[in-house]
Amino acid sequence: MPLYWRVIVINAAVFVLGTLALALAPVTVSARVLASEAVVLAIGLVTIVVLNALLLRSTLVPLDRAARLMERVDLEKPGERLPETGNGAAADLVESFNAMLERLEAERDASTARALAAQEAERQRIARELHDEVGQGLTAMLLGLKRAVDRAPDDIRSDLILVQDAARGSLEEVRGVARRLRPSVLEDLGLLSALSATATELSTHSGIHVQRGLAQGLPDLSPEAELVIYRVAQEAMTNVARHSEADTAYLSLTRQGDAVALLVADNGRGVRGRTEGTGIRGMKERARLVGADLTVRPRPEGGTEVRLVVPAKAAT
Repeated sequence: MPLYWRVIVINAAVFVLGTLALALAPVTVSARVLASEAVVLAIGLVTIVVLNALLLRSTLVPLDRAARLMERVDLEKPGERLPETGNGAAADLVESFNAMLERLEAERDASTARALAAQEAERQRIARELHDEVGQGLTAMLLGLKRAVDRAPDDIRSDLILVQDAARGSLEEVRGVARRLRPSVLEDLGLLSALSATATELSTHSGIHVQRGLAQGLPDLSPEAELVIYRVAQEAMTNVARHSEADTAYLSLTRQGDAVALLVADNGRGVRGRTEGTGIRGMKERARLVGADLTVRPRPEGGTEVRLVVPAKAAT
């Protein structure tokens, strides 16, 4: 029955019961209502109102719950659902609302997966172009500069050596950017070596000391889950270098039951009072794609802690 007619029927039933009670009850009402009669009428009115409220409660309360959930629902924090109790139009509404949330979350995850896949493909394309085009060009330049330095007179040789050093530095920068864009070390040497290389790169470029705890014998992970762990660690370490003002960072990958736990922490200024940036949102989106749980919180002793827990054999 539609909700409108359900409310009409409930109210009609209450009014009929009230009318029958007045008709069959041994009570009368004087032209000038007496105090005792007013009490009886008041009791009858309260009874009708309470009965009507009780009968309508099961029908309308789910609507209030749905409205409150609509106000606070956040697709970045999936899983909130209305309890599916009762029957009738309200139960159908609750079931449809929960199905809509599931559909929206599934569509959001699918669109995020497509966006991240496109992002990875674009990163690999740019990395290849940097390596094949820019890198090869700088290498040819260095070879030419070497021949020029060997044949140059003494008065300009020092200038050519400075140009040669600058070109060599640019080549190293290009190779570093290409490595960050395309984690070939992850494909070639595995997750632990890739994380270790990320920690070494952070120490080299920022001077932050990185304490590592990368355990062996971890559960099997899908390639997608390994890529998520690597990208989350890479983004977290980048945030440490850019924002933390720390002198020590901590990187660990350990087994946690049937899951793998990544921890990136620092002893810097922490995240209190700062809004969530695009980097953290990107990490959460990646984590959700493989069913992982990611938390970013301040450490009691100071600094920030990023923890990612990935179930073994995480599905995409």
